[in-house]
Amino acid sequence: MSELVTSQPAIGPAVRRVWKQQGVWLASVLILAILAILDFTQAVESARFVAAALLQTAPYLLLSIGIAAWAGATGADNLIAKAFTGSPVLMIGLGALAGGLSPFCSCGVIPLIAALLAMGVPLSAVMAFWLASPIMDPSMFILTMGVLNLEFAFAKTVAAIGLGVFGGTIVHLLAKSGALAHPLRDGIGNGGCGGAKVRGPKPVVWQFWNDPARRATFGKTAWSTTLFLAKWLTLAFVIESLMLAWIPAETVTSVLGGQGVGPIAVATLVGVPAYLNGYAALPLVGGLIDQGMAPGAGLAFLVAGGVTSIPAAMAVWALARPPVFALYISLSLSGAFAAGLLFQLWHLL
Repeated sequence: MSELVTSQPAIGPAVRRVWKQQGVWLASVLILAILAILDFTQAVESARFVAAALLQTAPYLLLSIGIAAWAGATGADNLIAKAFTGSPVLMIGLGALAGGLSPFCSCGVIPLIAALLAMGVPLSAVMAFWLASPIMDPSMFILTMGVLNLEFAFAKTVAAIGLGVFGGTIVHLLAKSGALAHPLRDGIGNGGCGGAKVRGPKPVVWQFWNDPARRATFGKTAWSTTLFLAKWLTLAFVIESLMLAWIPAETVTSVLGGQGVGPIAVATLVGVPAYLNGYAALPLVGGLIDQGMAPGAGLAFLVAGGVTSIPAAMAVWALARPPVFALYISLSLSGAFAAGLLFQLWHLL
């Protein structure tokens, strides 16, 4: 009995570890299993829908994986350091470009932010990078083009860079008045490995295949990226299949359709709690647009959700002081709303 009691505490951590590693796959399987019990026909249709959607997206998926693996193997993310030199206005523009266009790994963004601020880089330039980074990168551009369309991919890129410039400019104006002098929480270090990219940037090795270690990095990154994208896209396509089957088109059209400001405002707010991650959100928005969602509302959802999703917001909260966090959220929501509104006006021209 005592052996049983002493062994029980290990069950909890083991379950949490399995769920952390395989939770997304398990969620997809669980949804289909429950669906098979309640509505077998719909379960079969959903499985077919997922398979067809993954097959259709496969070329873009493979290209996206290749870009991510190439960035990791060559060290292209080291180029980010060059964005934070020069005048404040130049740094804001380059920071927004770096965040919106560079193939920088998502796991390194928060440590990098800590390093930049600890090294004295102006908060305006850091905020420009911070706001643009979660929205777009080359891999995301390819998948957005494949899942939605090229116009949406360009609009999302412009929105990412525009939000970065907008946020950086606002912070710059506030900083000139003496506000936001100490953005980091007490005890935040110098950014760890993410900060090393800025403190001592290494040269990019474009011909990475000549280096065994870099070839290994390419393979490891490609495999991890494949698993990450496959699990999230599978879950997203499962949810999209149910959305198309169960949510009447007229409901979506009445709430998120039309040409007014209301649908864009609703999509901006809904994007905060409903957003899973950038890759999973694409099929969901595609399904909603097929149901009648306005294009501007779709872009507002993607931008707002990308910057203010719960995991991203928690990371910012842990790093920055409350006034900086509040400013981050405010800039994100207002910028996402403006991006959606401009995109909707573009469609009316």
